[in-house]
Amino acid sequence: PSCRRYVAGGRCKSTARLEGKVVIITGANTGIGKETARDLAQRGKVIIACRDITKAEAAASEIRAETGNQQVIVKKLDLADMKSIREFAEKFLAEEKELHILINNAGVMLCPYSKTADGFEMHLGVNHLGHFLLTFLLLERLKQCAPARIVNVSSLAHHGGRIRFHDLQGEKSYNRGLAYCHSKLANVLFTRELARRLQGKFQKQAEFTANALHPGSVYSELVRHSFVMTWLWKIFSFFLKTPCEGAQTSIYCAVAEELDSVTGQYFSDCQPAYVSRRGRDDETAKKLWSVSCELLGIQWD
Repeated sequence: PSCRRYVAGGRCKSTARLEGKVVIITGANTGIGKETARDLAQRGKVIIACRDITKAEAAASEIRAETGNQQVIVKKLDLADMKSIREFAEKFLAEEKELHILINNAGVMLCPYSKTADGFEMHLGVNHLGHFLLTFLLLERLKQCAPARIVNVSSLAHHGGRIRFHDLQGEKSYNRGLAYCHSKLANVLFTRELARRLQGKFQKQAEFTANALHPGSVYSELVRHSFVMTWLWKIFSFFLKTPCEGAQTSIYCAVAEELDSVTGQYFSDCQPAYVSRRGRDDETAKKLWSVSCELLGIQWD
């Protein structure tokens, strides 16, 4: 029915091939990450970077069987642990000579207050800082292989977020719904500042882009930490996208030819979407960048 078609939203129509290209997708063992991997595995080599290796291997062998592509590889990555992120990057750089697309897809949502291995609040640590560090560590390889793309999965929830520098780790006040919104706003600001820094660096010979997106409201395991949300998701599942429908904008940002030189933008349903006022604040974006570097103990100029 047309209602269902409306819910499904935009579809990625690009038939771009990725022969000889390498894609990393974080958190691709379930939900939209897995569907993104399934689609891109029909085009080229995909590396599934996940914390849960057993789940990831199951997803990978299902995708290999379905696509006939044996180049679907699992590597361990726990975004809640800087040591794991550094080990993943080190191993990847030693084993793979190429990297063309990095999809920062993994995320946590509505967690009760908890901290990562390095003492960061879980939403901020996994959704923002983990991907910030991963991108930093893989950036040179992406540059060498340009044209390259970085795709950050954010959310419409960024509209409800603000970057609270006075209480970044939510120690003074914590609301798990808002913590998720804050981390998704951080994704938008990171994308914006990253795109700004990449532009003009070496854009002469090749394109190197960074874009963010809202996948839509998707029926997935992301709400597992909330009983109420899990219950609501079940009731309203007809009005939610399937993971396959939810993956379309990620795929679009990763492969669509018309985005070759589009950078620093935010998409939903495979088209540009409205970014909140806070998501367009360049001063906050710059400050978040330097605070993130401080927290991670890195120099990224």
